[in-house]
Amino acid sequence: MAAVSIPRVLAPDLCRGCTRLLAQQGFAALTEVPLANGRRADILALGRDGEIRIVEVKSSAADFRADHKWPAYRDFCDRLYFAVGADFPDELIPPDCGLIRADGWGAAMLREAPLMKLSPPRRRAVTLRFARIAGQRLSRVLDPDIGGAEML
Repeated sequence: MAAVSIPRVLAPDLCRGCTRLLAQQGFAALTEVPLANGRRADILALGRDGEIRIVEVKSSAADFRADHKWPAYRDFCDRLYFAVGADFPDELIPPDCGLIRADGWGAAMLREAPLMKLSPPRRRAVTLRFARIAGQRLSRVLDPDIGGAEML
């Protein structure tokens, strides 16, 4: 019997699947969000109750092994997750991070991330950044000629 090859899922597909899962859970999500520390979150999500989640997307084990910046995201969210494709070795993901299995059509929560609540001033700053970026992006959809740099 021939081995079954699982096609590699690309990062944009993983993002789409994750944002669908987050929406089902009541979260609004933005992709590629610059943070105050100069890093860029793959997905930043804001819940109805103000909970802030960051999802770091990893399209391969090599991508995960090469990335040493992800711990810097902890200071900007209540819960930190990794989203990976079907062929990703789950044991690479640290146990204090959530794990999401995704593809281009959806995602499943395999492991919930522990809650590490942000301080009120940091929560306010991240929430305002989320709102301003979302508003700017919507304005650009409604009026592509609006111009200007992304608001931070």
